[in-house]
Amino acid sequence: MSKQVCNPLALTQSVLMVSLLGTFPAIAMEQNSDREIISEASNETIKKLDFATNYQLSNLDESLAQVPVNPHNGFGEVQPELGEVNSQTQLNEYFQEGRNSRKKQQVTSVSQLSDVQPTDWAFQALQSLVERYGCISGYPDGTYKGNRALTRYEFAAGVNACLERINELINASTADLVTREDLATLQRLMEEFAAELAALRGRVTVLEARAAELEANQFSTTTKLGGEVIFWISDTFGDRAQYTIAGGPNVEDSDDPTQTFFGYRVRLDFLTSFTGQDTLLTRVQASDVTLLSDPELTNTFMTIPSVDDGVTDSFVLDDLFYIFPVFNGKGEVYLGANSLDLDDVQDPLSPISDETTGVISAFARYNPATFRGPQGTGAALKYTFNDQFQLNLSYLANDAANPEEGFGLFNGAFSASAQLIYQPTDNLVFAVDYNRRYFNPDDVFVAGSTGSFIANKPFGDNATTSDNLGFQFNWRVFNNFEFGGWFGSTWADQKQGGDDNATVINWATTLAFPDLLKEGDMLGIVVGMPPKMIYHTIDDLEEDDDTSIHIESFYRFQINEYIGITPGFYIITDPEHDSRNDTIFVGVFRTLFQF
Repeated sequence: MSKQVCNPLALTQSVLMVSLLGTFPAIAMEQNSDREIISEASNETIKKLDFATNYQLSNLDESLAQVPVNPHNGFGEVQPELGEVNSQTQLNEYFQEGRNSRKKQQVTSVSQLSDVQPTDWAFQALQSLVERYGCISGYPDGTYKGNRALTRYEFAAGVNACLERINELINASTADLVTREDLATLQRLMEEFAAELAALRGRVTVLEARAAELEANQFSTTTKLGGEVIFWISDTFGDRAQYTIAGGPNVEDSDDPTQTFFGYRVRLDFLTSFTGQDTLLTRVQASDVTLLSDPELTNTFMTIPSVDDGVTDSFVLDDLFYIFPVFNGKGEVYLGANSLDLDDVQDPLSPISDETTGVISAFARYNPATFRGPQGTGAALKYTFNDQFQLNLSYLANDAANPEEGFGLFNGAFSASAQLIYQPTDNLVFAVDYNRRYFNPDDVFVAGSTGSFIANKPFGDNATTSDNLGFQFNWRVFNNFEFGGWFGSTWADQKQGGDDNATVINWATTLAFPDLLKEGDMLGIVVGMPPKMIYHTIDDLEEDDDTSIHIESFYRFQINEYIGITPGFYIITDPEHDSRNDTIFVGVFRTLFQF
């Protein structure tokens, strides 16, 4: 017989059948007087079971009331004692299986069960229960799936199911099918398993009461509230970048003017679902983490931290977009009114790309050539063809609410992107990313505010378009080691005041060590080259041969599921791709609270 999981409510355990039938004698036709005796015995048995159940239920309610409740764990779910963990787990499994019991099919003959053969040791027991009591159900595919260990909770549920069937037969004046020996056996079984039956009924009663209380006092029937708080302590060491190519300011001296600072970011997320499959995200945020790139600080975009939201004096609307499934769940549509970003609608493959639990610098998050650009308002489609291929398409504008000339949804700065993901195995994944971007005058950041000043503004503040191509991969070599990286290339064209063009490239290699010391921890290492202009039609603006290297490392200590601390650092050699600038070291200590 099959060894798949079966439904305990349907009495699908062969051990249960033999235990019940081992003491059942052959069917005997009883007289009317015997029926009265049997009915009395059955009623007496039921009374005893009800008394035992009520007694256990009262004790269970009293004990549950004394157990401390963790309000952050399932909205006040009772936590089991250490000695009860296994039984609680079995009970949870029982409830899970019980929810699927509607899918089983009632059988009238044991021959309907394709995986039950006359040579099976429990064949006669199954056949007897099917024909005598009709309390056997099979799976929709016509199988029984009988080879599985039986828990006491499942056995108790099986006894209860047969008892209810016997009671139905008695009430229907068919007590001749039930003998005194049957009732005596059932009485002993019910007395043995009264505590388990009471626990089942008690758990349902407690859960129903708590569900009613939650419904009466809930924040919303459709919305859940979540949030996170980041404490950010940081400082830079080494002289600031004094020399920059055209596009960035040159400072008179190169001393280190930064001091240790303590910043923060707070986010409150309202997740709303109207159908159970869709999500409306509304996020408010307050932030006070300096970007470090000002001329009076480090004077380079290469030092911008991963939490690059800047400074807001009060809570502002950060995210507002809606996600819903299409094509029978194979696709997801994103509709964004505010702050729908490229990394929301495209997938970074690195396991350390998140700015709150992963890397600590902006550059190390993902390929700036394809994951940064005009964004905020628009639409996207994520479509999964099969287990190996996924396609992501999007169109985003960054000033869609402005109806003036040169702005709006289709006449201003935008990013149109496409990403194809290929996953040949569970441990290996590749992606090819492309986007076409347009930047309004005075709002140009071709390299996504990472890399050198000239890589971001190859033609100053003149209107610019760029075609961007990226390749990324990630390989899980072992459970505790993943190796990945990316390469990005940008071809920029001037659209105002000339027809010059330039080429910018960047690359990075990532190493991730998840669960290194304990579950939830993460060691991350990133080595790469921030965006650098390697070609320009204006010879005077061409980059020097010097190359900056970004070296970053961090370790996340996961204290518990709500708190994590991350010390880390990143180093930029030859900032602005100019060897005349001293190496800059940035140290960070991040604390994350999630709720």
